[in-house]
Amino acid sequence: MANNVTKAELVDYIAGKTGLTKLEVKAVVEGFLDGIKEAMRHGRRIEIRGFGIFSVKARRARIARNPRTGEKLPLGERFTPHFRPSDEFLAEVDQAIKARATTRSDTLL
Repeated sequence: MANNVTKAELVDYIAGKTGLTKLEVKAVVEGFLDGIKEAMRHGRRIEIRGFGIFSVKARRARIARNPRTGEKLPLGERFTPHFRPSDEFLAEVDQAIKARATTRSDTLL
């Protein structure tokens, strides 16, 4: 059972809801994602009220272990993208999943 939604499916959904062409929506979606990536590459935090916060988290340097050989491997500090959903978004998802569990519907989004 595939629960993933591709970018193409998202573009189709938005085009259907807005009346914009798929090409217009694709340009906006790609521009939106590029904007988030660009801001995060510069260590900026992106807050979308009612949705969540995109930020960059620092992961400290550590010593990892190869589970097969037991060899110790030094891992340097690295920075990873992080998303924290808003309380409002969390509540919407929780309610929708609970409602879907009682009334099964197959919708794209």
